Amino acid sequence: MRLVFAGTPEPAVPSLRALLDSPRHEVVAVVTRPDAPAGRGRKLLRSPVGALADEHGIEVLTPAKAGDPEFLARLTELAPDACPVVAYGALLPQRALDIPRHGWINLHFSLLPAWRGAAPVQAAIRAGDEITGASTFRIVKELDAGPVFGVVTEKIADDDTAGALLDRLAVSGARLLVSTLDGIEDGEVQAVPQPADGITYAPKVAVDDARVTFTAPAAAVDRLIRAVTPEPGAWTEFRGERLKLGPVTIVDEPALEPGELRVERKRVLAGTATKPVRLGEVQAQGKKRMAATDWARGTRIEQGERLS
Repeated sequence: MRLVFAGTPEPAVPSLRALLDSPRHEVVAVVTRPDAPAGRGRKLLRSPVGALADEHGIEVLTPAKAGDPEFLARLTELAPDACPVVAYGALLPQRALDIPRHGWINLHFSLLPAWRGAAPVQAAIRAGDEITGASTFRIVKELDAGPVFGVVTEKIADDDTAGALLDRLAVSGARLLVSTLDGIEDGEVQAVPQPADGITYAPKVAVDDARVTFTAPAAAVDRLIRAVTPEPGAWTEFRGERLKLGPVTIVDEPALEPGELRVERKRVLAGTATKPVRLGEVQAQGKKRMAATDWARGTRIEQGERLS
């Protein structure tokens, strides 16, 4: 099939690469978000998907909005049979949805109808789900509500961060996306409406959502930190300044007061509403990331001090 692929961040790259490697499909163009400033020099950088398309000499479309007349005209000229989508990051108007004869086929990193929205992997970890996965579905006007073509499942490990889990789903999801498009071309796969029960939503995670509250149980603290690692990154405050937190380990020892710090030679513990957690890496304001023991040694934490 003739394909126009839409995607932007790194997790979309395995899907584009898999489609480029497929002997059955031709990627005639890529749609991605406009180049964005990055780094200290704020130099404009191509998205990861756009950069891969450039390497392969594929036309890259970067409309400010997917409803721009110039973009819609070019998409019509390209005459795609289908438009696979992975984390494109912009709304698609009905005029765009109507152009490819097989529609826009989205790879979403959850088992729909669970965790519709921008941050399904983070939501699944924070909620304590044991199983997640990826789904392919036809995009409709309602958010992530279209009929589903296929799914793959993935166990969530006890130490999974959102980054690690998303890396695995990006690979298994890429295989699912290719097989879905193969099945559509062969007429062997049919989209099934999502059930009305079990719908949950996963909005984008803001920096304020990543603040760790040590009055929560240890399991909730652990899941929150893993859910927002690496982005936007967990944080708390110490001595009135922001302290970034890497993943922690729950320890089966007598409780400390919520946020209370106990510094030992080889570990730093922090109290929660239940069991203490052992801090992993931390990053104080204006400093590099380091082991919690090194931070505590340099900070000279006094007895009774707490993370707030």
